[in-house]
Amino acid sequence: MIEITNVTKTYGKNPAPAVDGLSLTLNKGEIFGFLGPNGAGKTTTIKMLMGVLPFSDGSITIDGLDVKKDALAAKKIMGYVPDDNVIYDTLTGNEYINFMADIFGVSVAERKERAEKLLEKFSLKDAAGKQIKSYSHGMKQKIAIIGALVHNPKLWVLDEPMTGLDPQSVFELKNLMREHCDAGNAVFFSTHILDVAERLCDRIGIINKGKLVFTGTLEESKTLNKDMSLEQFFISLTNKTENAE
Repeated sequence: MIEITNVTKTYGKNPAPAVDGLSLTLNKGEIFGFLGPNGAGKTTTIKMLMGVLPFSDGSITIDGLDVKKDALAAKKIMGYVPDDNVIYDTLTGNEYINFMADIFGVSVAERKERAEKLLEKFSLKDAAGKQIKSYSHGMKQKIAIIGALVHNPKLWVLDEPMTGLDPQSVFELKNLMREHCDAGNAVFFSTHILDVAERLCDRIGIINKGKLVFTGTLEESKTLNKDMSLEQFFISLTNKTENAE
């Protein structure tokens, strides 16, 4: 579903790459957790994946589509939740969902069915007619998720999607992620909540200072590190990388 090959990204005159020779693969049917300390390159990677940020070296394909050469086609099969909740807050929740559905050409019948299901799951039906600027942070996160999923994309790209969500909404989102992948689709998400990654992900990747320092299953991480928890493994691995420098 995703093929990232030797991708490098630098900002301005900073000689240190924000992402340095990154290569990884996400297969259909997988939930892939992308982990790393603050400033490690997670959001930069996601924005390159989405075509928001340019990159000079390497290549990225989504379901066989090059994100540079086939940018529009690639975007159509992805649902993106950024980490900053930048949405049109003068719209109501319903207007925002319809706006997103219009962008992706979702029929009236399909959007109605999906929106009703998602609004119910995230306990947002009563607030859907109100302006988004009146929403709490968690409610804004919920409407951003619903807007990203209303066109039923094959690939979900979620940057810290559980930030601000209440426990019930986290539970519903995790179930949706699993159901989506069990249907042959894929989820690529970043998170700082290592317990969630440990329970949910089929594979993980750990990035530190722009370099991918581990990718594999949780079983493989435990084999390498004598049955450490993911938290212990993460801290050990990122500290090793820092100390090596």
